[in-house]
Formats: sequence, structure tokens, C-alpha cells
Amino acid sequence: MTLREDDVRRLDGSEGIYAVVDKPTCAVVIPFDGARFHLVEQFRYPLGLRRWEFPMGTAPELADVPPLELAARELREETGLVAGSMAELGVTDVAAGMSSQRGRVFLATDLTQSEAQREVEEQDMRTAWFDRDEFEKMIAAGDITDAQTLAAYTLLLVRERTL
Repeated sequence: MTLREDDVRRLDGSEGIYAVVDKPTCAVVIPFDGARFHLVEQFRYPLGLRRWEFPMGTAPELADVPPLELAARELREETGLVAGSMAELGVTDVAAGMSSQRGRVFLATDLTQSEAQREVEEQDMRTAWFDRDEFEKMIAAGDITDAQTLAAYTLLLVRERTL
């Protein structure tokens, strides 16, 4: 991750500075067994809260990893799940007003369980399965607020409606 400040000229001709956080592409994975979603819960330091969300992440040391490979890696690391099928659902802009980071969203199905291989920062992570009704109730109750999870779920809903 890097922070840069760009000198900019606005439409009215005035000059200013635009701060940008550059981060590599992240993968967001929706593990779905046909009835339930597999979520991870972890402490999000900037919020001071534990949050439920879909598995996701980046590989800064491997910034050129193909998105599908990154998605499979994040799924396995965080949940121990291995997908027999991964379908790309779309692209999200993580925080377009301040960051160049984009997200690639994948639907993971035909899942088998293996051992999670979490990074040191993920030691407190928990995982659980939630049926769709429970998942949507968690969104409505404000228990799921992660923007990438919400955007990924929207992409899944759009895909389901167009099939």
C-alpha cells in the first residue's frame, strides 16, 4: 500500500492536491453450497469492531497473481474451503473517492473442506455458515456492513436474475 498526493487542476482552473491510497486488486469470494453462505468474522481495527463478511484479500507480495488464483488462495487461507468451481461475477471499486483498489468478485461452489491457512493477522478469525434468510436478516440488522460483501451479494443477485 502506498499513499500519494497528486497535484491537480480542477475544472474551474484552481489547483489542489488529491490524496490517493494505491493498493493491489483484491479478491472477494462468495462461498455458496446452494443454500448457505460461508462467512468470516474478524476484528476490524479501524472500526474497533468485529465484522462478518465474505472471505477476501490481496497478495501485496504477489501483486501480479491472476485474480482467480488470488480468490482460490484467499478462500483456502481464511476458511479452509476449496472450490470445485469458481465463476467471476464482476468488478467493484473498493473506495473510488480515495483508493485505486478494485475488487474482483467470485462465486465459489462445489466446496470441500480442508485446513485453513490463516495469516498472523487473521488469528482471531472465526467462520460460520449462514442460510440466505439469516444472511439477509444480518444485513437488515446492520450486522453485515462491509461494502465489498454487500456489493458482491448484489452482483450475485443480478447474476441469479439474469440466468
